[in-house]
Amino acid sequence: MAFPDRIERTLELNHAPERVWQALTTAEGLGTWFGQKAEVDLRVGGHAKLTWDSGDVATLTIERVEPPHVFGYTWMIYGLPAEDPRRTYVEFTLEPSDAGTTLTMVETGFAQLPDGEYKKAYSANNEGWTSELGELVAYLDGTH
Repeated sequence: MAFPDRIERTLELNHAPERVWQALTTAEGLGTWFGQKAEVDLRVGGHAKLTWDSGDVATLTIERVEPPHVFGYTWMIYGLPAEDPRRTYVEFTLEPSDAGTTLTMVETGFAQLPDGEYKKAYSANNEGWTSELGELVAYLDGTH
């Protein structure tokens, strides 16, 4: 059985690419809309560590940094143990638009999972991105 390997979302944002870039790549930005605290070493091979009040932690390994247009990272797959080496790749692409910025988010790598793990991870991340990108918009608009 073939599974979709990607989650893709495109948003039209009323903010300049540089403002969106700051929200995606700084500790202040990520620690407000994506986690409740963040540490960011913004370089290829660097890490971003997100923490939540619940005690959850996510470590992102930064793979691509092309300010203010492309930010990409790998991270652990939801539902797998932390020591599992499999990861998905998330990439944000920012393009100037008449309104401000067209933001495209793509997460790939789900097809490497067997059926049970795939369904859990894909479903959780598909729903998660709807929520998280809504929080990004609220953060950018000053309503977060």
